[in-house]
Parts: sequence; structure tokens; C-alpha cells
Amino acid sequence: MPEVIVRSGTRGLKYLDGRLDAVLEPGRYRLPRRARIEITHVDLRERELNIKGQEILTADKVAVRVNIITHFRVTDPVAAVERVADYADRVYSDVQLAARRSLASMTLEAILTNRNQLSEDILRDVEGVSATYGVQIIRADVKDLVFPGNLQDVMNRVLTAQRMAEAQMVEARTRADREALEASARAESTRLAAEADATAKRIRADAEVDALRRLAEAAEAYARHPALLRLRELETLGALGANAEARLYIGFDKHVEP
Repeated sequence: MPEVIVRSGTRGLKYLDGRLDAVLEPGRYRLPRRARIEITHVDLRERELNIKGQEILTADKVAVRVNIITHFRVTDPVAAVERVADYADRVYSDVQLAARRSLASMTLEAILTNRNQLSEDILRDVEGVSATYGVQIIRADVKDLVFPGNLQDVMNRVLTAQRMAEAQMVEARTRADREALEASARAESTRLAAEADATAKRIRADAEVDALRRLAEAAEAYARHPALLRLRELETLGALGANAEARLYIGFDKHVEP
């Protein structure tokens, strides 16, 4: 009795006399000798499909060649085999058409600035269609965008100018921040110096006021007690007398004989 093996990660579609009879899970199966049985193996593992060199016109009439990498897997082996002749070819054409519709609705600038949006639009457009024939589109990533030669040169110059402008903007922002910090530091230094000068002036003024107050108190004491002033004079003369280099000049009243 013949045998058939359905490997892990696949399913076997069993056809009896040309009609689908069963879906075989992974394992070993014995088949009747006289029966007309055919087994179609369907791989359920994730697969990659590379869609290359699709030339498409954008909304602003620029010819773009696009390469798209698509990841998909079969979720319903019966639908994948029964509803379309070749599900891999169908995935290829559906992704290709979705890419054409998406690119045709976008300008070149929108494509360049938001390539992820293009990939998301393609996936959203095709995943519902592929589900009708038992295939799940997992990813549809735009890998490469190729432009006409003259346009490519222009774009390269534009990108270079943008990078230079961004670098100059960063440099200008850094310089402005540095100058602002320096100005702030100078202002703070000026403020601190002004505060220190005002504090020193206030201390000197307080000292002068205190000295004047002491002098006023001394003058008032001498006025009330003249003996204190005389005692102060004697102390001053004693201090001067102890200094060998000091010179004292004392005047005496002259009495004229009548």
C-alpha cells in the first residue's frame, strides 16, 4: 500500500478522483492502491517575494522605479489552491497594482519624505484582497526608489543643500545658546559686582556714621566735663613725649611791665 508523508509546516490536499476529499495534517498516510488519489502539498511557512523594477508615474508625473519586498504566508490552503491558479503570482500582481495606485496618488516630495506611509498604504490596500484567496500579507516594504538620472542628480544636490542647511542651523543654534549663556554670565557678574560695591559703600557709610556719633558723644562729654578734655590733652602730651622724634611747641603768654 503506497504511503505519503506531509511534512511539518505544510498541509496536504487530498484529491479523490479529481475532487477535494480532505486536508491532511503533518504525518504519514497510507493510500489505497486502486483509488485515484492525488496529494497537493501547500507550504504554510512565511515566504518572501521580491517585486523588482516597477516603473510608476507619481501624481506629479515623475517616473519612479520601485522595488518592493513582500512577506506573506498561506493561512487557508484550500482557498489558496482552489480559488486562484497560482497564489504566489496573484500576490505579486496584487502588490504591484497596490503600489501603482499608491504611488499614483502621491507627489514625489511626499514619497521622499514619507516612504513608510507608502509601505503602509500598499499593505492596507492589498491585505484585504489577499485574504479572499487564503493568503496573509505580513509586510510590503518599499526597498528602493530609483529616479531618472537627471532627477537623481538634482535630488542629490537638494539633499546635500538640506544637510548643509541643517548643519548651519544647528551651528547657529549652538552659537546663539553659547552667546546667551555668556551674556547671562556677564549680567550675573555685573549684578554681583554692583551688589558687592553697594554693600561696601553701606559698610563705609555705617562706619563713618558710627565714628561721627562717637565724636559727637565725646564732644558732648568734654563740654559737660572740661577736666576730661584736660586729661585727654595730658595723655596726648605724654604719648608724644615718649616719642624721641616728636617736637612739641608750647607758647607762653608774655606779661608786659607797666
